[in-house]
Amino acid sequence: MKNNTSPLPVDQARRIISEAVTAVKEVETVVLKEALFRVLAEGVTALIDVPAHDNAAMDGYAFSAEGMDMGQPHTLKTIGPLLAGYRFEGMVSPGECVQIMTGAPVPTGCDTVVQQENVDVQEGFITIPAGNASKGDNIRLRGEDIRAGENALKAGTLLRPAHLGLLASLGVEKAVVRRRPKVAVFSTGDELYPVGGPLPPGGIYDSNRYALDGMIRRLGCEVIDMGVIRDDPAKIRAAFAEAASQADVIITTGGVSVGVADYTGQILSDMADMAFWNINMRPGRPMAFGRIISDGKETAVFGLPGNPVAVMTTFYFFVRDALFYMMGTRPAPLPRLRVSCLSPLSKRRGRTEFQRGILSLNEQGEWVVRTTGEQGSGMLSSMARANCIIILPADGEAVTPGETVEVVPFEGLV
Repeated sequence: MKNNTSPLPVDQARRIISEAVTAVKEVETVVLKEALFRVLAEGVTALIDVPAHDNAAMDGYAFSAEGMDMGQPHTLKTIGPLLAGYRFEGMVSPGECVQIMTGAPVPTGCDTVVQQENVDVQEGFITIPAGNASKGDNIRLRGEDIRAGENALKAGTLLRPAHLGLLASLGVEKAVVRRRPKVAVFSTGDELYPVGGPLPPGGIYDSNRYALDGMIRRLGCEVIDMGVIRDDPAKIRAAFAEAASQADVIITTGGVSVGVADYTGQILSDMADMAFWNINMRPGRPMAFGRIISDGKETAVFGLPGNPVAVMTTFYFFVRDALFYMMGTRPAPLPRLRVSCLSPLSKRRGRTEFQRGILSLNEQGEWVVRTTGEQGSGMLSSMARANCIIILPADGEAVTPGETVEVVPFEGLV
């Protein structure tokens, strides 16, 4: 990788990362209930038809409409009930019907189900009023969802709840998935202290590891929490070496800028093949990316800024996609909306800016956005209040109220 020290455009940095990371190779077999947010390593071929038989889509009465003019009323003899999970023994002849429940196999000789609320019921008979049924109504055909032999899910599918239901409908008990990427996380800085203890003068609680832990786990990756590493070059170097021996990805916060005690950048320059150190964006300009290669093992390294909002922003727009690639799937493009902005937004031409916003519906039922207020990169409370990120492109300038801006809802990020 080329060691680039000048700030990169956002799109170029994203492209470099996507080309540098690869999927973990190891696979494992897990039971279906443990497969949520795992990535299929092998495609799944259906061994059965779904549905396995023609069945009723509604509670009602099954009969044959062959040769019947459904524009006229018809009276049919009811010859029995049929519950879901059972078959009707025998043949349903013309002029007869079977009371049928949703999901029950359609009896032999029937091609239509009329909803029970659309008929008049008498003792042992029903009358279908004119125009209340058409041939083929309310029948789910065998294999109309999936045919035996079809590819039901492709390798690389990120398994969500609907996928688990689909696999269960095929009788699949276990799934072959890629191993979860292991992500080592540590913060650097003498000012950082763990939560739960007293805070000395000049100290701050380390919030970054907690935010990162939640974001990483929500993607389905495994976290190796290495805690806070003090501003000691030997300890930071040892932490990188230990993390590289265990993890597929290392994420650090702090120490990649140009401060006197910013040792992380100095150590990465020596230990890693770094692709870039800065991105032309706000917040999150001092962000580094590269790889540590040791004993034939390659570990991706993200050096994120120290400020909490910058950590979350750079994770969402750079690290998130990289972790999906390592999981073995391609991330879907983030949903982006163009909406009217209610707030004036300051902006410097030439850099991409990510501002925290609150997306809502106005009285006309239109989506609008306003900022959370002050946009300092240390103001984590503003991230907690926000439900979206407002993206201001590099070639844009300040925004006045009423102008259209692009937003990414948080629920598309996680």
